[in-house]
Amino acid sequence: MQALFIGQTYIDVTLLCGAMPTGDEKRVAEDYAVSFGGNAVTAAFACAKLGFAPDLIATVADDWLGRMFLDMARTYKVPVHPRRVTRSSLSFVLPKNGRRAILRARDDHFLEPFPKLDLEDCRVLHLDGHQGDAAIHYAKACRERRILTSLDGGGLRGNLQELLAFIDVAIVAERLCEQMDLSPGAMLDHLKAKGCRIGGITQGERGMLWYDEKGSVSRLPALPVPQEEIIDTSGAGDVFHGAYVASYLAAPERDFLHHFGFARAAAAYKIRRLGNEAGLPTWADVMATECAYVLVS
Repeated sequence: MQALFIGQTYIDVTLLCGAMPTGDEKRVAEDYAVSFGGNAVTAAFACAKLGFAPDLIATVADDWLGRMFLDMARTYKVPVHPRRVTRSSLSFVLPKNGRRAILRARDDHFLEPFPKLDLEDCRVLHLDGHQGDAAIHYAKACRERRILTSLDGGGLRGNLQELLAFIDVAIVAERLCEQMDLSPGAMLDHLKAKGCRIGGITQGERGMLWYDEKGSVSRLPALPVPQEEIIDTSGAGDVFHGAYVASYLAAPERDFLHHFGFARAAAAYKIRRLGNEAGLPTWADVMATECAYVLVS
C-alpha cells in the first residue's frame, strides 16, 4: 500500500443540457457521462490514472450500481476495501457556463464497522471528511507513523474540527469558508492554528490562496483555459487532490508549490471534458496541458 484514500462512493450521472425540464415537459440532453463519483473516490481514480493506484476504503452496496463501481475499480487496479451500505449513492450533475448544479441521493448508514488495514509501506493518507470514524482513526494512526495526511475540506462535515488536528495538508473549498463564516485569510489562520503544515482554499477560476511549509501566503493562479473550452468543472477539485498526491508519491523531496503546480494542470485538463472518467489525465496529458496554457499566460 503506497497510499490510502477514504470516502463516500457515488455514481455520477452528468448531463449536458441547456435547461432542465419542468412540469410535464421533456427534453433531450446534448451529451451525458456516467462514472464513479465522490470526492476522495474520484481523487483515488485520478491518482491511479497517474500511476499510483491507492487502496480505497469506500461505501459499497450489493446492488447493480455497486457492482458497476467495483468493476470500474478493477479496471483502474484500485484495491477497494468496502464498507457496506444498503443502497448505492447517486449524483446528478448539470454543468453550465463554468458552474455545476448537483442533486445527490446518499446512503451513509453503514451496515458494518470500517475495515482495519495494515499501514505498512503507506506514505500518504487522503480524506474528504466522509466516514468520520474511519477518517479520525486513520489520521491518528498515520500521524503516529509520520505518514503524510491530506484533507479535501469540501464542506463542514461531522468531526472536521477534530480531524484537522491530525492533518498535514488541508485544502478546503470556499464553501467551507462560507459555512464557518470565515474570510479566506481567517480560514488560513484557522488551519495554521489547527497545526496544518500546509493549507489552502480553492477558488475556481481564481486559483488557490495558500500558505507553504514556511507559512508564507501566496496565490497560485489557475491556468488560463478559455471560457469556450470549459465543459464540466465538476470533479476538477477531486482531480486536483489526486494529482498532488501522485506528484508527492513520485517526488516526495519536492516542495508543495511543485506538487500543486502539477495538480493545477491536471484540473485544467479535467474541466475540458465531460464527466469524471473522461477527465482523468495521464502524466503526459498533465505535462501537455501545462505547456499549452503556461505558454499563453
